[in-house]
Amino acid sequence: MDTVALAVTDGMLHFELSVAYEIFGSAPDAVTTPWYRLSVCGPAPVRVGRFLLEPDDGLDRLRYADTVIVPGWADVDVDPPADLVDAVRAAHEAGARVASLCTGAFVLAAAGLLDGRRATTHWAHTDLLTDRHPRVSVDPDVLYVDNGSVLTSAGKAAALDLCLHLVRLDHGSSVANTVARRLVVPPHRDGGQAQFVTTPLPARTDHPLAALFPWALERLDHPLSVEDLARQARMSSRNLGRHFRSVAGTTPLRWLLTQRIRRAQELLETTDDTVDAIASATGMGTAATLRRHFNRAVGVPPDSYRRTFRSPAGRL
Repeated sequence: MDTVALAVTDGMLHFELSVAYEIFGSAPDAVTTPWYRLSVCGPAPVRVGRFLLEPDDGLDRLRYADTVIVPGWADVDVDPPADLVDAVRAAHEAGARVASLCTGAFVLAAAGLLDGRRATTHWAHTDLLTDRHPRVSVDPDVLYVDNGSVLTSAGKAAALDLCLHLVRLDHGSSVANTVARRLVVPPHRDGGQAQFVTTPLPARTDHPLAALFPWALERLDHPLSVEDLARQARMSSRNLGRHFRSVAGTTPLRWLLTQRIRRAQELLETTDDTVDAIASATGMGTAATLRRHFNRAVGVPPDSYRRTFRSPAGRL
């Protein structure tokens, strides 16, 4: 995979483009093996955020690259330009490995490259990608997805993870680790993007359950059941489930578990409480139960999450 082409056009995100250019544009001094030949392909000139970019070649040159990188697409509510979509599709048909960074997945999806495949994008836009392209199996949690000839990354910094993954595939772990050291980033990150997602309360205040949410949040250390919630809301369990679906998009027990996990995240970030104490404070009962649910929901164990997101203000 010697030649890498960055597919650019007006409306790209400059961070993701810069990440790819930094990694594939030049090898670290310690790497002596031949590096990639990078070219920027797009109509000239190209407006990228507040920067004006002069491409090396037109989009038609994408089909001659071994690897095509599609940076993030800034406005996901607007369809990407047809010439970009056609050029990316043609490159893949010619045998190129195609990778998208962040919302660049919308370009790949428009080109039909994600149909029937698992893919990801920034967590804030996974629902939109699913709605707009129902033939794509969207995974909202992972940092990146490798389908061989088609790869997608989650948002922003996950572009680094995918680009380092490509270097690791092409040059091995030692070289990828060297590149990561130059960038002062870990060569591999644990877990998925769920660990970075804040889970807010449902926004509506005019719903029959509006008073129930704060009541339940004050009692997360209690073993609440669906019947307890229904009794507090003065409705049947079936009616409660229907209302929960409409306002929170999930079941009462799933919502409760999400709030318990979120509370555990806050305590891990801001206190020195043991995992056992946090399990008790969040109604999980035991540390083993907390670890099981936390790892499943967030993608990393509680101890790893604490090391990553520990707040200095919370240290005793």
